[in-house]
Amino acid sequence: MDIDSTFIERSAGAAVERAFREFPVVVVTGPRQSGKTTLLRRMYPELRYASMDAPDLRAAALEDPRGFLAQFPAPAILDEIQQAPEMLSYVKEQVDNNRSEAGQYLLTGSQNLLLMQQVSETLAGRAAVLRLLPLTFREIMRSPSAKLPWNRDDPQPETSSGPISTDNSTVMPALAREQLWKLILRGSYPEIALQTERDSTLWHQSYMQTYLERDVRTLRQIGDLGSFQDFLRALAARNAQLLNLSELSRDLGIAVNTAKSWLSVLEASFQIVIVRPWFSNIGKRLVKTPKVYFTDTGTLCYLTGLKEPDHAAQGPLGGALFETAVLAEIARSIWHRGEEPRIHFWRTTSGVEVDFLVESGDEIVPVEVKLSATPRPRMADGIAKLRNLLADSRFRLRQGYVIHPGEAEWPLGPHAKALPFSKLWG
Repeated sequence: MDIDSTFIERSAGAAVERAFREFPVVVVTGPRQSGKTTLLRRMYPELRYASMDAPDLRAAALEDPRGFLAQFPAPAILDEIQQAPEMLSYVKEQVDNNRSEAGQYLLTGSQNLLLMQQVSETLAGRAAVLRLLPLTFREIMRSPSAKLPWNRDDPQPETSSGPISTDNSTVMPALAREQLWKLILRGSYPEIALQTERDSTLWHQSYMQTYLERDVRTLRQIGDLGSFQDFLRALAARNAQLLNLSELSRDLGIAVNTAKSWLSVLEASFQIVIVRPWFSNIGKRLVKTPKVYFTDTGTLCYLTGLKEPDHAAQGPLGGALFETAVLAEIARSIWHRGEEPRIHFWRTTSGVEVDFLVESGDEIVPVEVKLSATPRPRMADGIAKLRNLLADSRFRLRQGYVIHPGEAEWPLGPHAKALPFSKLWG
């Protein structure tokens, strides 16, 4: 297939271009089929290209690595480098021949756990590492450079506590409900998101099978793929909930250490994001019960058996699916600009909660997610209680947001506002 045939502009392009001007090597990681190869070949069509996924090229590279690199001299793209990790030492050798020269090699890889260990050991100080996840909604809607609301040039003022207005000037266009839930159901991997005539269930079935056979076996040498698949589906059913690994292990009849190992596999291969509770004491964040979110809503819908948009929206998982879509949009947008997202949740022992606290510099942005398209002031109660708790602390709390699938954008009190999902990039 021609690499331009379904190309969509990626917001990560600016980060790749910047890093390639400053580092000898740029490593682009991310799950399979997230668009890494398409992005780099579209950005740098003039560069020599070799894929380590091709058995003949991989064999040639491993048999005579110096000779292989002589055939693909810098600047060059080496795709799926985790298939031939031995090549990294020879890439380092080539880079060190002219250490001050930026823009020598672009590498891609799909397995974060092993790849990052090898990169850090071999290319320390020589490589910038960027992450490319599936498409964001801003990319699908052709607004790849749009910033998150709290990062826009004009600062977001604290909202007034005046009456809620229903004037048309405060109502912004949003994704149609049907369109939104079709996108959530299909997921954001470029191939299935853009080729809307394809059967999304069949695509995700094939994708998961490939993932299990290639990435999972490579990362942990898991012998019983059936038990791992059961673990995947059980975890999907607990998406966006507090994760009790002991309970999950007991239900599946596996050891807790096995569950921890499998969880690390999913995180390392970019299938899940672990969101930890927020504490002013950073050490506490690492030991308290986290929440787990799948990085792609299409994968989540497939694992939970959802096939129809109405069933997804109105069923018992509707709230968790929408919450996952919001988290994915925020996290991917930050990753794609070359940064590491710092996102937590806040919850008290009495059950008061704020879905996400997004750290932005030295500030914290509270984000609540509600499935209702009719936002009301009480939906921001958790944000208000968090603000009261931190009133005398060293942390600066920005205006909070209640993200919802409707069209209303208006104040929900003195320090929070309702924001349509589409306004995350609009």
